[in-house]
Amino acid sequence: MNGQLVNISKDITLADRVEIARTWLTRLKGLLGRDRLPEGHCLVITPCRSVHTHFMKFNIDVLFVDSSGRIVYLVENMPPFRITPSISQAGFVVELPAGTVSSTGTSVNDCINFVPELLEK
Repeated sequence: MNGQLVNISKDITLADRVEIARTWLTRLKGLLGRDRLPEGHCLVITPCRSVHTHFMKFNIDVLFVDSSGRIVYLVENMPPFRITPSISQAGFVVELPAGTVSSTGTSVNDCINFVPELLEK
């Protein structure tokens, strides 16, 4: 999917290219097998409350977002071979290139734009 992911609380673009993983297989694969996640790209995993970076080749930033678009938890610069806690309030997760959270000033309780209909398919 093309389109932008915007932190509307900070009025800053987090990604210009949004990919959505909503099937069992695409959620399981996630970013595995990729050499990197290019700047300006993100992967939205839905539904999702926890992620792992086992067998990944690069660090990522991870946003846990509730059904209203509010960031309820985040992990910056998550290295390979780690697992996050399960975040019960999260409805979906956004995986971004490492450094995106820091460079955009994104924080817990910020709101992002999203299209709920895309997440429910």
